[in-house]
Amino acid sequence: MKVLLVEDDASLREGMGELIADLAEVRSVGDVAQALEVLFQERFELVLTDLRIGGSEAGGRAVLEAARKGRQAVAMVSAASPDEVARALRPHVPDGILVKPFQIEDILGLVERFLAVHRGVEAASRGTTVPSEGDWVECSPGVHLASPGGGAGGAIWVRLVAGGQWAWAARPRGREAALLLEGELDVEGTRFVAPASFFVGAEDSPEVRTATGCLVITLGVDG
Repeated sequence: MKVLLVEDDASLREGMGELIADLAEVRSVGDVAQALEVLFQERFELVLTDLRIGGSEAGGRAVLEAARKGRQAVAMVSAASPDEVARALRPHVPDGILVKPFQIEDILGLVERFLAVHRGVEAASRGTTVPSEGDWVECSPGVHLASPGGGAGGAIWVRLVAGGQWAWAARPRGREAALLLEGELDVEGTRFVAPASFFVGAEDSPEVRTATGCLVITLGVDG
């Protein structure tokens, strides 16, 4: 499990990195350019970035947009209120917000929620069988969903036929880790080949398409 930490205050970056390192591998950078370069090269279970990188909210926004394009979860760190953060990032919605000043348990709890959902979807894919034909419901032509455990807090399976396309809506408000088990899937220009994981962000409904057909299992973030 990997976390990208983007923070331009060196002492805060070091302290936060040491805390997160107890939970995951940490890559720490101090400016937007470094963050964008790393996001181009690597994938992370969580991108944790300050909103005002380099003194401007445009920095945090640029990091969020790059991470969202790569289908990775993004949490914002800011002294502003959640409503102020939301206004600054509109129309994007971060997957989590860590308000300054924060306690150790706050940052550890936030990071652990995102790591846990990735572990959970992998465990669900191993611990359950593919739903039977009677469990699937067609929600759009060529697109079927199944939620044998009830769906609200459990795993949701997604199956697209070859040539299928869909505005992703497995969960109404997104914030879900997804594991591509079979086939190939294009998520707004980012191509995934099984096995591969990706994240559907908060309030996001990306256009997906598959030439081969595919099978995906998803799990929502708690809290």
